Amino acid sequence: MDFGAVNSRRSSDNLILSVVVIGSLMASIDSTIVLLAFPAITSALHSNISTIIWVILIYMIVTAVFSTQLGRIGDLYGRARMFNLGFAIFTVSSFLCGIASTDVQLIAFRAVQAVGGALISSNSGAIIADTFARNRIGRAYGLTSMSWNIGALLGILLGGFITTFIGYRYIFFINVPIGIIATILGVRYIVDQERVKDVLDIPGMTFLGIAVALVSYSGIDYASNGFTTLNVALLVAGIIASMIFVIIEKRVKAPTINFEMFRNKIFRNSLMASLFQGLGYMGVTFMIIMYLQGVRGFSPFHASLILLPAYVVSGVFAPIMGRLSDRKGSMLIATTGIIVMTFGVIFYIFLLSPTSPIYTVIVGSVIMGLGGAFFWPSNLSAIMANVSPNLRGAASGTARLLGSVGIVGSFIIAFVAAASAVPRYLAFAIFAGTSNVIGGIGIQFVRGIHYSFLVLAAMLVVSGVFSITRGVENRHEQLYRGKGETTNIPK
Repeated sequence: MDFGAVNSRRSSDNLILSVVVIGSLMASIDSTIVLLAFPAITSALHSNISTIIWVILIYMIVTAVFSTQLGRIGDLYGRARMFNLGFAIFTVSSFLCGIASTDVQLIAFRAVQAVGGALISSNSGAIIADTFARNRIGRAYGLTSMSWNIGALLGILLGGFITTFIGYRYIFFINVPIGIIATILGVRYIVDQERVKDVLDIPGMTFLGIAVALVSYSGIDYASNGFTTLNVALLVAGIIASMIFVIIEKRVKAPTINFEMFRNKIFRNSLMASLFQGLGYMGVTFMIIMYLQGVRGFSPFHASLILLPAYVVSGVFAPIMGRLSDRKGSMLIATTGIIVMTFGVIFYIFLLSPTSPIYTVIVGSVIMGLGGAFFWPSNLSAIMANVSPNLRGAASGTARLLGSVGIVGSFIIAFVAAASAVPRYLAFAIFAGTSNVIGGIGIQFVRGIHYSFLVLAAMLVVSGVFSITRGVENRHEQLYRGKGETTNIPK
């Protein structure tokens, strides 16, 4: 064996992984750093909470709409090229967000930033699967999960410090030097493997985007305004668009989502487990943030500090669980994670009250974070280890799509629950950290939180069912002979 060549190859692989980790870190920092700046942004741009909340919502919707399409484009035109393009777009749009002079401009630039983020996230999973052997990808996904938690932690710390002492615009400017370095490294070290020689499915991509956008917006409009003719009409139109999409995909030669992927039970159940885990987990996070800010009166910065131990625990255990999934497969590890998260929700249902000691929140969030560390790297590695190389971009994008839909769905569950106890405008203000509730209405608000936890726990149970029934995998059995050449994919 040529150990020099092996070491050179591994060194190259680790450089590629480092760039992917930087992308995950950037996206993660941006996910939490904005939460802490809502009051400052609202004041500086002379806006209101119902408008500024779209700084987050537009990012959710755009990411959900474009994830699968951009992953498939990566299959056809080069995953590395699309990944690096994503870094460039994310960097430029971050600068534009920083200089935005109105709330409308900021929301528009955040939409562009989301396109860059979707390009990065939709192709990063496929790049890891292209780079690492099937029995080593769990470790790689574990490291990206760790970087996500570290980024969330840094976003909290930097967001509070920058917003307080420097100015909210620099929460966007901070992405610029990181993005420039990452773009240079990506162009230099990440190169495309053999591309898929197919045509672009424009009709399918169009109707998928329309369907996701309409359904997502109808749900958010329902959370904001309750049942209206508008959101019902949007939902119906979204369902019709999704049906047209399925018809198109079954007739075109090179579909955006090749439904043949779903014949693999491990792949199919892992995706569904990811969807319902996202629905359950993120809603708990939203509700706990609203509890800390609305019921207990903590500022966004101090509320986020209380959740830091959970990020630390998740960041430490994610690489360990990813590596373990390479040896043992994903089923038991991911399912254990779901069980732990479900226990965390039950813990909150029984122990969270308007006057609970703060360590109750810390313990519950640590339990949830530990469960996430078990689930995320093992489940994602199962998805990417059980799809053929020519569909990795589409698979990675589909996984990102379902994750984004889970976040949007969690947001809807959280705000519908909050709106059952307080007016919707107040729920938005509580989430942004600009208002709180006390006395009897605070008790009523916590009761609404408990109702939402029952729904979220049910989502996690469904995720657990999909996870435990996915089947056993052995990643040491060669799934692929080489780049782009498949052998027996388990059905």
